[in-house]
Amino acid sequence: MQKINAFILFTQPEQARKTVEELKQSELIQNIYLLTPDETVTTLEGCEKIIIDRLQSTETIRKIAGKSTTGHTLIYQKPSVLKPGYFALERMTRIAGDMQAGMVYADYYAVIDGEKKNHPVIDYQEGSLRDDFNFGSLLLYNADAFKEAAARMNEDYRFAGLYDLRLKVSQHHPLIHINEYLYTEIEEDKRASGEKIFDYVDPKNRQVQIEMEQACTQHLKEVGAYLAPQFEEIEFNKDHFEYEASVIIPVRNRVKTIKDAIASVLKQKTGFPFNLIVVDNYSTDGTTEAVDEFKDDERLIHIIPERDDLGIGGCWNLGVHHPKCGKFSVQLDSDDVYSGEDTLQKIVDAFYEQQCAMVVGTYRMTNFHMEEIPPGIIDHREWTPDNGRNNALRINGLGAPRAFYTPVLRDIKVPNTSYGEDYALGLNISRRYQIGRIYDVLYLCRRWEDNSDASLDIVKMNAHNLYKDRIRTWELQARKKVTIDNGQLKIEN
Repeated sequence: MQKINAFILFTQPEQARKTVEELKQSELIQNIYLLTPDETVTTLEGCEKIIIDRLQSTETIRKIAGKSTTGHTLIYQKPSVLKPGYFALERMTRIAGDMQAGMVYADYYAVIDGEKKNHPVIDYQEGSLRDDFNFGSLLLYNADAFKEAAARMNEDYRFAGLYDLRLKVSQHHPLIHINEYLYTEIEEDKRASGEKIFDYVDPKNRQVQIEMEQACTQHLKEVGAYLAPQFEEIEFNKDHFEYEASVIIPVRNRVKTIKDAIASVLKQKTGFPFNLIVVDNYSTDGTTEAVDEFKDDERLIHIIPERDDLGIGGCWNLGVHHPKCGKFSVQLDSDDVYSGEDTLQKIVDAFYEQQCAMVVGTYRMTNFHMEEIPPGIIDHREWTPDNGRNNALRINGLGAPRAFYTPVLRDIKVPNTSYGEDYALGLNISRRYQIGRIYDVLYLCRRWEDNSDASLDIVKMNAHNLYKDRIRTWELQARKKVTIDNGQLKIEN
C-alpha cells in the first residue's frame, strides 16, 4: 500500500502527542506534520512543524501540497485527540485505491460528554455543494489529486481554501464515503440541530460566506452549471383570477398556534381581494375545531383532503390548484404569524416591482411568546439579483415568507414531502425566473419544542441533508442543459 503523510492541527502539546502516538501505530504513516500559527511551538520528536494562518486558507492548502510526497495525504481537522480504529488507515487507503478516489471519508464515533455515540455521515453527490457538508474530521486524499487541484487554485482565500480544494478534487475524482466506523473524535459543538441551521446567516460569518460563494460560483462555471443573470419575463395578466392573492396554510395538529396564524392573515389590509386557504391534514388535537371558529369569514376556505398520503408539499398542491386560489400564492406556516397588517400588500407589490415569479421576505426568530431570540432577524442578504440563483445551490434555504406566481407554481408543482419542498421550488423557479427579495421583517418565526426541526437526531438530520443534496444534484444536472440563444434563455428537454 502507498504511504501516508499526515497533517494535524497542533493546539496543545498533550493533544498533539496522543494523536501522533495513535497515528504512528499504523505502518503506513511516513511523515507527520504539525500545523500551527505559533512559530514558538516546540515540535514533537519525529514531526515537522508547518506555520499556517488557518487550516481553511489557500495558503495552507499550498503548503500541504508541497509536503504531499507520498501516495496519500491525510488531514485531521479537529484540535482534539484522534483515535483511528484498528487498521482504519489501511482500510481507507485500500478503498481509495480500489475506487480511484480523490478523497475518502468515513463514519465515526463522537464522544459527547464522555459518552461515545455513532455518528454516520452521508454519501457525497454532485450536488453536495454545501460548504458545511459533514465529512467528519478525517480526510484521506490521493496526493496526486490533491496537488493537481491545489495547482488550479487561483484565488487566495482566507476561509474557503479547503472548500475550494474539495470542489476542484471532485471535478476529476469521486469523493467516496466509507460507511464504516473508522475513528473516534471528541464532539465539541453540542447544540441541537435547530440551533445550528442558521450559522451561515450569522452576520459575523459574512466574509466567510462571500468567499464560499465565490468558490462555488467558480466551480459551477468550471462544470458548466453556472447561469448568467438572464431571465424569462413574466406575464402577470395572462390568466384571470378572482383573487389577487391567497395565503396557504398546511396544518396538522397545531391547536396551540393555528388561531394566531389565521388571525394574522385575516387582519391584513390590502388594496386587492385576497383569501386564506387552510389545508387541514387530518388533525386530531382540536386544530380542525379551532379553524372552524373562523368559518363566518367568507375569505376562509377550510379544506380537509380526501387523500391520506399528502405531506406539506401535497397540501400546497391542493391549495394552489383550488379554483379559488389567487394569482399569487403566499406561504404561512401554522406555527408562525405575519409581523404586520401590510405584509400581504408588500409581497404582492414586490412581484410587480421586481418582475419575478417568486418573492422571499425576511423574518424574525422568536420564542413561543413571540419574543425575539438569537439569531434574531434572518434576511438572507447573501442573495444578489445577479448571482442569487447560483449561490442558492450552496446554501440550505432561501428564507421566508415565500410567495409564488400561481401559474408557475401550478406548472412546476410542489414535491409531496414535508421537508425541503420549498427549497426545491426555489431552485427550480430560479433556473428560469428572477426571485424577488424583501428585506423588511414580514414574518415572525416561532421556535418551540414542537417545531419539525427543533432537535433532530443524526439519522433524521442525515436524511434531510441527503434529500437536499439530491435536489441540488437534479437541479445542477438540469442547469447544465440551459443555453442562451440571442439573449433568450432556453431549456433543453
